[in-house]
Amino acid sequence: MKATTLPVALIQDRDHGSREANLANIEQRVGEAAKQGAKLVLLQELHNGPYFCQHESVQEFDLAEPIPGPSTERLGALAKQHGIVLVSSLFERRAPGLYHNTAVVYETDGAIAGKYRKMHIPDDPGFYEKFYFTPGDIGFEPIQTSVGRLGVLVCWDQWYPEGARLMALAGAELLLYPTAIGWDPDDAQDEKDRQRNAWILSHRGHAVANGLPVLSVNRVGFEPSPMASEKTAGAAGIQFWGSSHVLGPQGEYLAEAKTAEPEIVMAEVDLQRSEHVRRIWPFLRDRRIDAYADLLKRYRD
Repeated sequence: MKATTLPVALIQDRDHGSREANLANIEQRVGEAAKQGAKLVLLQELHNGPYFCQHESVQEFDLAEPIPGPSTERLGALAKQHGIVLVSSLFERRAPGLYHNTAVVYETDGAIAGKYRKMHIPDDPGFYEKFYFTPGDIGFEPIQTSVGRLGVLVCWDQWYPEGARLMALAGAELLLYPTAIGWDPDDAQDEKDRQRNAWILSHRGHAVANGLPVLSVNRVGFEPSPMASEKTAGAAGIQFWGSSHVLGPQGEYLAEAKTAEPEIVMAEVDLQRSEHVRRIWPFLRDRRIDAYADLLKRYRD
């Protein structure tokens, strides 16, 4: 009989200075989460190193690797060792000159259950991702695992209700967001607060609108910009705000990070609750799909 509750863990962490140091730390932290009973563990976006997209440099492409590749082999072995489903986030080298920001899901036996390539790619001061990542081309498809159908999305995808909805319409049972987001240290405190609150509200909205649990993990720590000597927007570095959280299908908090420091966030997700919530809030039933054709337009002008 399939379990009705799912113990989950978010590994909120900082960059530890090298790929080897980060993977070694992940192995330790995942082991700790598994000892606490986690059956599904989510890692933050691009966890193998610093958030390199603060500048544009062709040398950063050397960080990318194929999938399957060295990191998927090591992380798959980690999932198998602890008998968990693990979600990672990697810089994928698909072909010469073709790269993606890709989430990879590993089954309890270490095999790759599936992957998702980030669809929405930002380009803002300090977040120059369009220089590095080709938009995903495998769609919004949930990944079937032994703990459920996972609707995995990545960071900038979190601002788009369309991605969450399409995952829900394809039968996702949980929405997962590996993330790397933070403040420009030069921003005023009220602006920082607005940004963080908007980020949390976007996730709560996805949970409510789709009647699904949402897991979002973010990194922490200050990462200086390689452009620090330049007097340009985005050159002040990024202070990642953490705030990782697990939400229920009405947007309620099940767990959240206590600080903006490295932390394992544990929660119990009721896998039956979405059914109960959708019976009283039948948003999928009442969608007017006959009236939404203009959503395929860039703008209704």
